[in-house]
Amino acid sequence: MSDASVEDDEDCPELIPIEERTSQQAVKIPVTIITGYLGAGKTTLLNYILTEQHNKKIAVILNEFGEGSALEKSLAVSQAGELYEEWLELRNGCLCCSVKDNGLKAIENLMQKKGKFDYILLETTGLADPGAVASMFWVDAELGSDIYLDGIISVVDAKYGLQQLTEVKADGLINEAARQVALADLIIINKTDLVTLEELNEVKIALRSINSLVRTIETQRSRVDLSCVLDLHAFDSLSGASLQSKLQHVQTTQPHLDKSIITITFEAPGSILEENLNVFLQNLLWERSVKDRTGNPMEVIRLKGLVTIKNKSKQVIVQGVHELYDLEETPVTWEEESAEKMNRLVFIGRNLDRDILKQLFVSSVMEERSN
Repeated sequence: MSDASVEDDEDCPELIPIEERTSQQAVKIPVTIITGYLGAGKTTLLNYILTEQHNKKIAVILNEFGEGSALEKSLAVSQAGELYEEWLELRNGCLCCSVKDNGLKAIENLMQKKGKFDYILLETTGLADPGAVASMFWVDAELGSDIYLDGIISVVDAKYGLQQLTEVKADGLINEAARQVALADLIIINKTDLVTLEELNEVKIALRSINSLVRTIETQRSRVDLSCVLDLHAFDSLSGASLQSKLQHVQTTQPHLDKSIITITFEAPGSILEENLNVFLQNLLWERSVKDRTGNPMEVIRLKGLVTIKNKSKQVIVQGVHELYDLEETPVTWEEESAEKMNRLVFIGRNLDRDILKQLFVSSVMEERSN
């Protein structure tokens, strides 16, 4: 019996064989960021990947080791208290590396071994902001010619996850565990054997209240089918087709705490002007000039959406992580759809007001229609 079960309606995406990928992707290697609160099981997950026979060439960059890691002595060699980088090729064909920084230099060095692996998994430290790490790979033009950001995975402890997600931080700071969930494209709920069904449901409700768009997998001892965690395509145009169905079913969540992270969504029919969309997003993400009813600036951690831009025959996917955003055409043309052109947007963050955001979007972005 498998230790992992998929919570969502959709099945795990099928892995795309290397030779069947598009020519652009064939020369690029996907990077998946693994994040999770301290003790959630992300290092256990990576050690499992490194030791299992899965016939895949995976490079794993370990940013942090838990105590007693079986691989620690092999990978982390101390010199004057500092860790230095050392690549280790394992029996199952994987490559592993221990680094103390954000892993950017490790990936640059790893590209010299290009052709020896199919995927890169990067572990972040337990308190790290995965959005900052993701941003480096998303916008780095030099790295972008060799790799692409495939997705962000967050490992959540089923036993202590609820406590970690609801912990109130001083000075109105964002809870690190909640931020990791907000940014995730996939959540692995680990240690499900240590909780009751009722406790597990409470954790799942808390996760959905933060990120209604995310897919979840339930595991024990971080054992998961790799086909569920690789080739997510969460940051490229290939995610447009699956995003279309997801956006139709995402529910806006009502905040239960003043400082909580929530998901809000809305849709608006018609075409939009690209230059106006850029101004809208820049005011929201860069200037933070869009405020809620009490005057607090809306803080967007992650956004996704499909929009109809005037004079473009294909749907455009809009993605945002903190201050960064990107627009990319999807393979889906409007001629292939019978329904009215619709813009659907999902925002995850703090102080978000659905009505204010939708009203501003419609008034400032939509193409003016003649009466």
